[in-house]
Amino acid sequence: MIDHYFHLDLQHTRGLQEQLREALLDAILKGTFPADEPLPSCRDLGRQIGVSRNTVAVVYESLVEKGFLQSRPRSGYYLHDDYRDGGRSAEPAVIRHGASIPGLVPTHAPSWSSRLRLSSQMRQGVLRPSNWRDYDYPFAYGQADTHRFPIAAWRRASRAILEPGHSAAWLNDAVDQDDPELIAQLRTRVLPKRGIHASADEILVTLGSQNALYLLAALLMGPGVRVGIENPGFRDAWNVFELQNADVSLHAVDNEGIVLDERLAQCGYIYVTPSHQVPTGVTMSPSRRQALWRQVLRYDQILIEDDYEADLDLSSHPPPALKAADGQGRVIYLSSFSKCLAPGLRLGYLVADEELIRELRALRRLICRHAPLNNQRVLARFLAQGDYDAHLRRYRVEHARKHEKLCQAIERHLPDCNYAQANGAGAIWLDAPPSTSTQKLAWAASRRSVLIEPGFPNFFDAEPSDRHFRLGFTAIGMERIEPGIALLADTLARI
Repeated sequence: MIDHYFHLDLQHTRGLQEQLREALLDAILKGTFPADEPLPSCRDLGRQIGVSRNTVAVVYESLVEKGFLQSRPRSGYYLHDDYRDGGRSAEPAVIRHGASIPGLVPTHAPSWSSRLRLSSQMRQGVLRPSNWRDYDYPFAYGQADTHRFPIAAWRRASRAILEPGHSAAWLNDAVDQDDPELIAQLRTRVLPKRGIHASADEILVTLGSQNALYLLAALLMGPGVRVGIENPGFRDAWNVFELQNADVSLHAVDNEGIVLDERLAQCGYIYVTPSHQVPTGVTMSPSRRQALWRQVLRYDQILIEDDYEADLDLSSHPPPALKAADGQGRVIYLSSFSKCLAPGLRLGYLVADEELIRELRALRRLICRHAPLNNQRVLARFLAQGDYDAHLRRYRVEHARKHEKLCQAIERHLPDCNYAQANGAGAIWLDAPPSTSTQKLAWAASRRSVLIEPGFPNFFDAEPSDRHFRLGFTAIGMERIEPGIALLADTLARI
């Protein structure tokens, strides 16, 4: 009878009590257990699923404490009265799908497509399957090697904010404000490394750089507003600007960065990725930076600088951010901790004039109020204790080794694929041999568990180039780089 109404496949990567508690709670809420019969004894259930009777007893008692079960002396554990029917009696009455209401004529479901004022899902993104972890050779960009995350240091910081007296800093609603400790760390420990000195009123914490771009576009973009972007470039920047019906102007990229011309001079805003251009990885040259500054000042333009890999430049003297030379407030600076720490944290920051920050803060309040304060405070402690700097030193060493390993593998196995050297970018952008379709290559490689990103989504032309592809190396293990490239080369030779 026990087998009939309860089953559990234990996972060795999770705690036994945690798994058993979740499974029992799920069965209780679904009404799996008979209402008037005791649950299996601790001994019987432990024997059935392969755990000790003490483990079962601890879980049972925890469910009694939480009000899901009740213990009857010398009889066993039973469902609490509130859950004798799976908890359904406690649910409010609802109108089920298809039911009619007296006096009203049943109607069909609404047509949401006819009600939409805009559609976001039709906008193309970078091709990256959600199951990228299942690939043996995942050359996926923008993902993290989870084995390198400083989990012990992060746990210490997390525990610190749980101490008595600290919870008030992150349990309450801050309305539109950010954690003051994190702002202080950004001002004193993070931004100065990029040559940026800002006051607390000039910094806004965001849910990553993507959130910052959306806020800016909502405030500044619209019909008749012309914004210049790099081509190839960051696909979702294009999507965000287009969503606001801005006039998006495309501008080529060479080995010095975005190409300056008369068309670019006609833009009110220019979105650039000068440190590591997306997707090529090219660093904007000093001469191009100076020319861009002269143009911006002459034509009263605003730069949106996306420094998405702010801490990953491996050159001996990395150039400062464009924002570092901004004496007139003409640069809006974006960055995040996604590339060097973990993209899943969704913590970034925006630096701009106080007047603009006030407007952005008010808009953010209407959307999400603020980024989760517990994550902000943990990151603040992580920075203050020097754990981020220590992690960054180790990360850069590993990053440099992976970059070198990938370049060597490309030169050995893909000699006909040209690529530009990038000082620490998290991916390498390659030109395939003529007549190669990188879409076909990516599909054929995926059949052999090699994941690459075809480059066409990064081009915004009517007929985008299909000769380019990107190899990310932050998420793949060092030992898998060489065999993965060898397998990719064999695949290229076969298509």
